[in-house]
Amino acid sequence: MPRNRAARAGLPRAEVPRGELPRVRGSDDDAIIHRETSEFDRGLSFFDAIYGFAVTLLIANVDLPEPREWRDLSSLAQSGLGQQLFGVVLSFVVICALWRVNVRLIKQMEGLNGPMMVANLAATGLVILVPFTTDVISDPQTSALALPTVLYAVNSAGVSLAQSVVYQLGRAAGLERRQTSARENRPGLLAAAVTPAVFVASVPVALTLGAGVAQLSWLALVVLLPLAGRFAERARRSQDRAHVPVTGQAAER
Repeated sequence: MPRNRAARAGLPRAEVPRGELPRVRGSDDDAIIHRETSEFDRGLSFFDAIYGFAVTLLIANVDLPEPREWRDLSSLAQSGLGQQLFGVVLSFVVICALWRVNVRLIKQMEGLNGPMMVANLAATGLVILVPFTTDVISDPQTSALALPTVLYAVNSAGVSLAQSVVYQLGRAAGLERRQTSARENRPGLLAAAVTPAVFVASVPVALTLGAGVAQLSWLALVVLLPLAGRFAERARRSQDRAHVPVTGQAAER
């Protein structure tokens, strides 16, 4: 009889030998924070808060133009306000996209272990730097330089790579809610590599052709990410169909 039922029935609890701590359910797997526990919810809320705080910090990068620059739209445009707002919008989209990736990959896991927590902390640590790198690419005095764009690209690629590590660590630990084979994992790896590949590829572009051209190259993600997602989903469905006959034969036997 379970312990809680024994307590309700008025039966005596099993005595614990002196000098030993009572065994807690799940103590054999203390390294894993399982889903549907308060620790899991607290960890997920902590990571979500960091993404939300990073988005909020973006507005701090916008400098209020001088009063004389508000006389007309031409003066306001020359103040650099539009460029700063573009940086805010760009990083808002980037951070929100990275947050969605983080939510999606955690949703596929039964829990979190230590290595996954460390990798996720690394990812969110890099997210905190996005408002800083956004400031340098949107500041009129530094936006034309190659180094700010390089830093932004490396920063964004680092977050994406760290998130991929989180998923692969969970998969290696057997924490996937739906187990995937090595063949099925390969398309997922390719899809996850699209974002860091585009950002890393923009580094030499910024150093040779300029910051503006490198930033325009990031628009390739608008096309490549949906294509990569469809490719990975198609591979997953074909893998599922391949397993159906095997399962049916096993059931008949």
